[in-house]
Amino acid sequence: MVSRRTRFFCLVFLVSSCFFNLSNSDELKVMVKGVTSIAQTDDNFICATLDWWPENKCDYNQCPWGKAGLLNLDLKNRILANAVKAFNPLRLRIGGSLQDQVYYKVGNYPKNCSNFEKKSDGLFGFSDGCLHMNRWDELHDMFNKTGAAITFSFNALIGRIPSDENNTTLWVGDWNHYNAKSLMKYTINKGYKIDSYELGNELCGSGVAAKIKAHQYGNDVKKLKKLVTHMYPNPANRPKILAPGGFYDQKWFQEFLQTTGPGVVDGLTHHIYNLGAGVDPTLIDKLQNPFYLSQIAQTFKNVENDAKLFSPSSGPWVGESGGAYNSGGKTTSHTFVNGFWYLDQLGMTSTFNHKVYCRQSLIGGNYGLLNTTSFIPNPDYYGALLWHKLMGKNVLSITHEGSPYIRTYAHCSKTSGITVLLINMDKSTTFDVSVVNDLNMYADSVASVEYINTNPDSVESIHPREEYHLTPKDGNIQSDVLLLNGTPLKLTSSLDIPVMKPKLVDPTLPISVAPQSIVFATLRGFQAPACA
Repeated sequence: MVSRRTRFFCLVFLVSSCFFNLSNSDELKVMVKGVTSIAQTDDNFICATLDWWPENKCDYNQCPWGKAGLLNLDLKNRILANAVKAFNPLRLRIGGSLQDQVYYKVGNYPKNCSNFEKKSDGLFGFSDGCLHMNRWDELHDMFNKTGAAITFSFNALIGRIPSDENNTTLWVGDWNHYNAKSLMKYTINKGYKIDSYELGNELCGSGVAAKIKAHQYGNDVKKLKKLVTHMYPNPANRPKILAPGGFYDQKWFQEFLQTTGPGVVDGLTHHIYNLGAGVDPTLIDKLQNPFYLSQIAQTFKNVENDAKLFSPSSGPWVGESGGAYNSGGKTTSHTFVNGFWYLDQLGMTSTFNHKVYCRQSLIGGNYGLLNTTSFIPNPDYYGALLWHKLMGKNVLSITHEGSPYIRTYAHCSKTSGITVLLINMDKSTTFDVSVVNDLNMYADSVASVEYINTNPDSVESIHPREEYHLTPKDGNIQSDVLLLNGTPLKLTSSLDIPVMKPKLVDPTLPISVAPQSIVFATLRGFQAPACA
């Protein structure tokens, strides 16, 4: 007969075994090459979009845009202003699907200029819309007060017509730039600042609702360049030119760049919705699958190569990216789990020399950085803000030979040392990460220095490590409440964005990355010549 004491120890063993199986721990060494950088972003890499969609933009029996479109957004909302101001500056791209149906009411033109209405035979199911100058003034009042850097994307279909009744998606004819010129003149006379102008939205390649041939588009962008050069004679305040603002098609992009030639396009913009439809029931699985998330890397590499080959001055931009199209996933795109995709995208694109990454959207749809009705920041807002404050423009090589479920990225910090981003998608494994400084300039060298230094008198040990651990409330990855080092991030009583303070950690200890969590860690004492 088994004694009661024996049964007790067996039970303890079984419980311990179950606990061990539920929560594993792995040691992981990551190698950072601090001698040279591998890529470079713009100083202000983070960008968000404001879109034209009206309230009755609906997908999958839901209408998630509410009053978040450019024409009905509450621009005096205090949370909105504080959320933009916190970046100092935040890039905002003004554009979206309906932009190629927007006319600008400057003076008496156009005579008939009305708001968007449902129209069964209209592009995207809507009629043409109108931007009145009083609304343009209101928008710029908000932009000026918050210090936003503005990209405005022009209607590229003015002057064109569908090619024939059998092919209504191909539009032909030259771009008529006079309405754009009128808006530009008004903007200049008002003293409004524009960082960059873009032409058209998702008209390249096979297009979405409409398309334009690459040669034609290239000539039209040259026309925009000439117009901007004429209207802004001083190069110091001349807005940059962005194009084509659509999905990557290698043949189309290369023909377009050959047509424009070098020195015309400053930012080669392309769009990313690599997660599929927002209604896809497997969306939550894709967000946690590193193998799926890596499939888009070749696109980033191809755009980088095209820019280098055909127009070296044209840095690649992700001009719009919401992950899942048709307004995003109702139960995922505004929650913690979306950060696995979003922050991984920021890390991945930066390694391929992308200068800017514009998130669809700042507000609106299911994928807004801010809640559409309350304006309260969603988890990805804080992830974007931490990136903006911590990750400098110089990108460093970082590698490891461990699990593919932990993604690692490294940049020179915006202040001193380096910052690493660690994304743990594993559901049960904690990774204890040691950062190793590879000081070699050549691949066949073997010398390296481990950053985790046990000597209390070393340079590294003088600086405590600054860690920002991001986890979801109650461990629920579909929560829209984000914890920073275990404390919920909430607006202050005055509706300001909370100060995000790091946890100071003994640098002789490894970085502990819990299952399904995200960590930014700044290593002040890390000796990286590339960051000097």
